[in-house]
Amino acid sequence: MGEHDKKMSIVREHFVFTGRVQGVGFRYKASSLARHYGVTGWIRNNGDGSVEAQLQGREEALDMMLQGLHQDSYIRIDWITRERMEVDAKQKGFTVRY
Repeated sequence: MGEHDKKMSIVREHFVFTGRVQGVGFRYKASSLARHYGVTGWIRNNGDGSVEAQLQGREEALDMMLQGLHQDSYIRIDWITRERMEVDAKQKGFTVRY
């Protein structure tokens, strides 16, 4: 599989973001970026101050989404855990969970 094919393939990943990620519009920025890049999944705040997400889409789209989050002046991401998961073929849309 060439580099181009790899970037076009659909992946699903689980993320946990820590830093200044709650109370700064992080989930809504992520939701907007997800719609823009055609990423599906969900995002929610955790009780420990982190934000958790499952994102599915082209690998390149997930990377562009992360780049957009890093560029937001109110958000400060100190650490990201990122783990590949099995693709969910039935998943549609993107939701902000409460």
